[in-house]
Amino acid sequence: MNYFPRGFERLVEPFAGSAAVSLAAASSRRASSFLLNDVNGPLMALWDRILTAPKELMQAYAELWSDQLGDERRFYDQVRTDFNNDRDPARFLYLLARCVKASVRYNAYGEFNQSSDNRRKGAQPGTMAWHVLGASELLRERTETLSKDYREVFQLVRPSDLVYMDPPYQGVCVTRAPRYIESVQFRDFVAGLESLNARAISYLVSYDGHLGDKSCGEPLPDHLELRCIEVHVGRSSQATLLGRNDDTCETLYLSPALCSRLDIPVPERVSLRVGQADLFAEVR
Repeated sequence: MNYFPRGFERLVEPFAGSAAVSLAAASSRRASSFLLNDVNGPLMALWDRILTAPKELMQAYAELWSDQLGDERRFYDQVRTDFNNDRDPARFLYLLARCVKASVRYNAYGEFNQSSDNRRKGAQPGTMAWHVLGASELLRERTETLSKDYREVFQLVRPSDLVYMDPPYQGVCVTRAPRYIESVQFRDFVAGLESLNARAISYLVSYDGHLGDKSCGEPLPDHLELRCIEVHVGRSSQATLLGRNDDTCETLYLSPALCSRLDIPVPERVSLRVGQADLFAEVR
């Protein structure tokens, strides 16, 4: 949030996911209203329930969590089947709490098919309630939720907004990837950014980077005139497990309109210690 301008009206996340940036901005009072969008309809239905009926959601989650005890593996599989039939937000939250690495996976038919992490039972109801009720308190009554293609959201943003984007990595989106309901094609994304530039929209994009010598995607083109910051986030957990010294670097792009609004110098490289800011991950 060091690169958030002063005085913007609304923070927009076209690829909201866990809405970590919006939650951080709300907590630090850097934004007063929010638009959360994700093409994953069940995820946005869950967000809508968090914002409008968090206590009812927590009651349903607590019942699911208690009902699993003693037969966790079979119960998870049954909840997954039920969710694929009815898309119930409480069931989806339970699956997120129990699935491997809290990582969503879908099959070719759009059905949730991630396996359970059988070492854990998922976040206990009290822990989950702390996260969910806290998120609801931060965002309720000032957040709009949508489930649209990101290009439709681009058409809704205004010059007074700030747009933060963390789209799916190119490395898993060249073809239909099981982690994502819909891929983000490079050419289409660049065209979308061109349209934002033409309307003087302020935005940030976390898009590519590298792990050691391995590139994680094609850089965004020079004609967009973006300010590119390499964010050094340290040694990756994957490299640590494999006994390697590969460092992870991510690229943060700042739009021309955003740079013109900032009253601080913009460096070309920064080092950060990245903490966990995900509502749905590592809350067990």
